[in-house]
Amino acid sequence: MSAGDGDKSSNQQWGGRFSEGVDAFVARFTASIDFDRRLYRHDIQGSVAHANMLHQAGLLTEEELKAIISGLEGILEDIEQDRIDWSIELEDIHMNIEARLTDRIGDAGKKLHTGRSRNDQVATDIRLWLRDEIDNISVELKRLQAGLLDVAEREADTIMPGFTHLQTAQPVTFGHHLMAWFEMLVRDFERLQDCRKRVNVSPLGAAALAGTTYPINREMTASALGFDRPTNNSLDSVSDRDFAIEFCAAGTLIMTHLSRMSEELVLWTSAQFNFIELPDRFCTGSSIMPQKKNPDVPELVRGKTGRVNGHLVSLLTLMKSQPLAYNKDNQEDKEPLFDTVDTLRDCLRAFADMIPHIQAKKESMLEAARRGFSTATDLADYLVRQGMPFRNAHEVVGKAVAFGLQESRDLSEMTLDELKAFSDTIEQDVFDVLTLEGSVSARNHLGGTAPEQVRKAVKNAREAL
Repeated sequence: MSAGDGDKSSNQQWGGRFSEGVDAFVARFTASIDFDRRLYRHDIQGSVAHANMLHQAGLLTEEELKAIISGLEGILEDIEQDRIDWSIELEDIHMNIEARLTDRIGDAGKKLHTGRSRNDQVATDIRLWLRDEIDNISVELKRLQAGLLDVAEREADTIMPGFTHLQTAQPVTFGHHLMAWFEMLVRDFERLQDCRKRVNVSPLGAAALAGTTYPINREMTASALGFDRPTNNSLDSVSDRDFAIEFCAAGTLIMTHLSRMSEELVLWTSAQFNFIELPDRFCTGSSIMPQKKNPDVPELVRGKTGRVNGHLVSLLTLMKSQPLAYNKDNQEDKEPLFDTVDTLRDCLRAFADMIPHIQAKKESMLEAARRGFSTATDLADYLVRQGMPFRNAHEVVGKAVAFGLQESRDLSEMTLDELKAFSDTIEQDVFDVLTLEGSVSARNHLGGTAPEQVRKAVKNAREAL
């Protein structure tokens, strides 16, 4: 008999108070087993710790403890061997595992839930799962950072135009540009590790909302599960999803950074820029235009950023009007969180695989840097060093650029006499600063684009990693 046919025993775990079974549609509508079953390993991990604590508290005999742990280990093996038929009627991963445990070992399985609720159980499972996922994502993030350092070091001398407003501004090195990407990822890594601290507290033992009358030892279970400490308030313990929101906020920033990188990669691979070449395995072609090589991986990462941003907004909206403590609304926290983790991990993996194999088209970059008067600021700085106030120097260089535009010549292509027409303080040594190489080498200070500084930054970053 289905739940909709009035089977009041459709969920033996909580059906005692009910006079009729849950409608079949409602059972499907409220069930979460289709997506929360990925928590199975962490649910079993939490149950083992809880069982050991119950035994220490005198609430389970030695035989019952052994039966429970053996039964949970068997269920874990069955799940990993795909020998489990998940039941919608049992709603979620917690009920599915507990019901199977009772089927295996009898009444001892019914004692496992002593002193806890699904409310603190799910909060514990999510924290255990997310802690592991933060560690996995951190590995991919560090792998991407290491790849960036390799390319930055290789391209420390490669000159390219630096842009503001996507207009040529000043010459920089490609290595320096990549180290700017690296700095974004440093902050991302730090945010993840800081978020992990607030994830890594144990709500287990908060029970439904008020704690429990049993003589539990929350410090024991927190330690057994690798948490830093138990949470401090039972109401907050079961209703808090700040940690998930915080992770998604950190994830949106990572994806925003990857999206900015993607935008530049897409631009740079275009025929109009022609700055870099991406490996064929990260690109696709066109069904009708045989010449096309489309940067699909960066484009898709750029597109997935909106998806992750949406998950953050979804979680914020989910929590904004909830009274304490747990509400069924919170079942909606998992799918946005799960998808954020999956998307973030996959995007980082794609970038970590792709970035080390970027090939710079050095001549194209150099030629682009020669266009757009990218050493104009260097000429202004030169005049300042000759004693001219900067605003006056700015005006002089502006006139020189206007002349260059009229003649279709860069500042470095003008003769000394032509330059002296704008200021008689200009001498032959001006050409030392008007070359692209001279411009980048002159910025030889912490954070500057000089090749020497890029190599120092790479060395320091490797030591930090």
